[in-house]
Amino acid sequence: MRARIDVAEIEAETKIRAKYLRALENEEWDLLPGPTYVKSFLRTYAEALDLDAKLLVDEYKLRHERLSEVELQPINAAAPGRERRRQAPVIPRWIVLVVIFGGLIFALSVLGREDPATDPIATSTRTETQAAPPPAANPPPAARARRVRLQIVARSEVYVCLKSGDRTLVNGATLAAGAKTRTFRGRRLRLTLGNNGVRLIVDGRRSRSVAAASDGIGLEFTPRGRRTLTESKRPVCRS
Repeated sequence: MRARIDVAEIEAETKIRAKYLRALENEEWDLLPGPTYVKSFLRTYAEALDLDAKLLVDEYKLRHERLSEVELQPINAAAPGRERRRQAPVIPRWIVLVVIFGGLIFALSVLGREDPATDPIATSTRTETQAAPPPAANPPPAARARRVRLQIVARSEVYVCLKSGDRTLVNGATLAAGAKTRTFRGRRLRLTLGNNGVRLIVDGRRSRSVAAASDGIGLEFTPRGRRTLTESKRPVCRS
């Protein structure tokens, strides 16, 4: 509702029937086919709305999935028909401490007799370690967004045609000065403008100014960025 996205639009994008989407919104789990479907629907629905799918599924499991009978059994319960194993004899703690301290004293005495400076293997290893440069850090590439968001704000009267794939989002409308569209989302948004009297908000940030052109303006927006479209590749609306 905050994004002003119609249920029919999400139904077409996720292939989840509208009645199941409403059941997810209202937590009416008995209207859904089963827990497996609920978790699958939650993941798909969350990804469509750019939400944390794992967090929603984990919350559903915690609140609504019942533990199995095996998980509900006490940890120390013996299996039926079997005798409990005999407990291993407990070794006194003081014996364990004596063994540990004895091992430490022996290790320190052995290390104290060895001189690393006279050990050719240790010297060679130390030299190679000092000479070798530290490995270059290769940070993993940042995850790219799968969709781009676009909002159009008219600074003067302007013609707008906006498409996402085969869908027409703005069908050749003329926006008055000061008017603005809702925020559209898609993997590839193609835009035709009658002039450059607009301000474009891309992923919540103001995009750079649009250069004026006598025959209109064509732009394409993807998660990778923005590019200018030639006249033959601009979207055409038939309002």
